[in-house]
Amino acid sequence: MELQERKILDYLQQHEAEIYADLEEYVRAESPSNDKELADKCSKVIEKLMKERLGLTGERFPQEKFGDHMTFVLGDQPEQTLMLCHYDTVWSPGRLPIYKEGNEFHGPGILDMKGGLIIAIWALKALGELGIPLDKRVRILCNSDEEVGSKTSRPYIEKYAKESKAVLCCEPAEAVTGYLKSARKGIGGYKMYITGRAAHAGNHHEDGISAAEEAARQTIFIHSLTDYSKGTTLNVGHIVAGERANVVAESALLEIDLRVTNMAEAQRIDGILKNIKPILPGIQLRVEGGLGRPPMEQTPENRRLFDICVQAGKALDQDIQGVAVGGGSDGNFTSALGIPTLDGLGPVGAAPHAAIEHIEMDKYLPRIALVASLLTRI
Repeated sequence: MELQERKILDYLQQHEAEIYADLEEYVRAESPSNDKELADKCSKVIEKLMKERLGLTGERFPQEKFGDHMTFVLGDQPEQTLMLCHYDTVWSPGRLPIYKEGNEFHGPGILDMKGGLIIAIWALKALGELGIPLDKRVRILCNSDEEVGSKTSRPYIEKYAKESKAVLCCEPAEAVTGYLKSARKGIGGYKMYITGRAAHAGNHHEDGISAAEEAARQTIFIHSLTDYSKGTTLNVGHIVAGERANVVAESALLEIDLRVTNMAEAQRIDGILKNIKPILPGIQLRVEGGLGRPPMEQTPENRRLFDICVQAGKALDQDIQGVAVGGGSDGNFTSALGIPTLDGLGPVGAAPHAAIEHIEMDKYLPRIALVASLLTRI
């Protein structure tokens, strides 16, 4: 292990109790995406931690429906590194207990991704306390709507990404392996509205045009577009049709999830879905939606940033590897802009969005040290 990295890790080990106290305080401030009151209370905890640990006062961007988005800037260098750390979670208040069991620390959003913000804070604090300089100022963006698509925070994400030389996304590492996320699929969402003709299912069945039957046939066709060799998947995950069993269904709705690895494939599938034709005579179709998150592709710029992280890992005697994953993050937006982006720099753990969500404590301080070392090398 190199001397600088040894100093960083030693510092973190000396402050381990404080680090976990900060993490627990933050996790206890529950912040479901759809509860503005709770999210804003959580944002106050973030402001407190930023002030206490880094001496920073942030800027708020008030929101009507979601918690306020916030940004904090450390340093005044002309070039910038952006760190993405959403603070909303998928959990209703009180849904998950907070506890430690063996090497596991459990709690709502502790992995996805509250543990990531604490990593960012303590990586920067360690560097500051040890007098290790950075070549770039660091901007941390805390948004409150990532779990529901980042619709209100996307303009801020893209604005600050365009001002940055690199983007570090503190989402959790791949479950179990701890690999960084060097590529992510793009995510699309579509709704297909189907209109047929109602009729009495017993007396005049032949006069009806079944939207339910059309929905079933369209579902089979849409699923046939899945191509695992390309990494393309389509899933009709929600179907609503008709009103009662003795009436030929007049209307139906399909909700479709799309995942793709590149923009060319996204555009191809979008064209198919937007131009889809009825199968049954007399049916009318309307398709709405599109790609919500562009894919995070393995671009040369992203690869160079990943290689820098590999070197940081070597300095800490860590074997850093990357993997492509199916889920999306705010890093998808920044990568699509051509800004070097690296994802999965958050905690190692398992079960994001599941009742046993947790981080692995023995890998938490080494992860903070990795991010600190990476920041010095960008």
